[in-house]
Amino acid sequence: MPFPDLPAMLDDIERLVTRESPSADHAAVAASADTLARIGERLLGAPPDRIVRDGWTHLCWRFGRGPARVLLLGHHDTVWPLGSLTTHPYTVEGDVLRGPGCFDMKAGAVMALHAVAALGDRAGVTILITGDEELGSPSSRALIEDEAAGCAAALVLEASADGGALKTERKGVSLYQVRVKGRAAHAGLEPERGVNATVELAHQILAVAGLADAERGTSVTPTVLSAGTTANTVPADGRFAVDVRVRSAAEQSRVDERMRALESAVEGSVVEVLGGPNRPPMEAESSAALFARAQKVAATLGLAPLTAAAVGGASDGNFTAGAGVPTLDGLGAVGGGAHADTEHVRIGELPGRTALVSALVADLLTDARR
Repeated sequence: MPFPDLPAMLDDIERLVTRESPSADHAAVAASADTLARIGERLLGAPPDRIVRDGWTHLCWRFGRGPARVLLLGHHDTVWPLGSLTTHPYTVEGDVLRGPGCFDMKAGAVMALHAVAALGDRAGVTILITGDEELGSPSSRALIEDEAAGCAAALVLEASADGGALKTERKGVSLYQVRVKGRAAHAGLEPERGVNATVELAHQILAVAGLADAERGTSVTPTVLSAGTTANTVPADGRFAVDVRVRSAAEQSRVDERMRALESAVEGSVVEVLGGPNRPPMEAESSAALFARAQKVAATLGLAPLTAAAVGGASDGNFTAGAGVPTLDGLGAVGGGAHADTEHVRIGELPGRTALVSALVADLLTDARR
């Protein structure tokens, strides 16, 4: 499997990184999709299906008339607001490429296109690049699951873990908001006539934090908190957000059941729990066989042995794994600093990493056609 042309890849990465695409800006995401579609059409000889859902633009290339066998998955939206190129310009210095969203994950999106372009036979391959992943994929989840259905593998071109490690396990995510209703009263004249939402929130925060289980890798973290209106009023309402990360579906279910069973501790108050599981965990079993196959493919290409990592962050790979499709994540760029001022990509890793994806797809297709 030939390594891709690095200067051509860098040109395409620059085109995409310099087209800013904050997730919440539908127009910016659509413009980014236009840029990515032009790159893909040039490389693949075919335009993508342009799919707009709830204002977000997603791109999908499907090859062959038979069923899809391998899904390459990524996103082109970023967490960086418009104007970030002014403070974080696209630069190439030595072996380091910088720019907003370069590592997470515009370089990976370009790698996916170059990897498939190198294949002699693309029948059975689908490339899906979504535009709302950084927001939790509100419009694209069903699309991802539909495209993954029946596939032998989903390969996620998200950025690598530290040192270029592939991501073989990702925690599942649940997001909640706990709301409390009390009753207002003057805090100085007649506080006894009120029902204090802040006191109720204090009870609930402690109860929620107690659902964590470090031995099982489960974190349950109360985050944003608000209550009341003025300093001399018994608060009549309040709320706090909860971020849950779990390694197993069983833990996700346990926490969900306990969250929904919360009961008020302050007489007269009402507790309401909104939200729930957002992404299922990508458990190690879903990636084990694919990682072993990738190791063999890397050896045939003369690449260094691959390493693996379990990470707390989630991706769209959680959805494919949750749907029962074998999934291998972190196949994208090697670098670091996702979402941070230090975001960067190691240029020298791009050709080998892209060749690995291409050869792995070819290997999977060979098995699927037997």
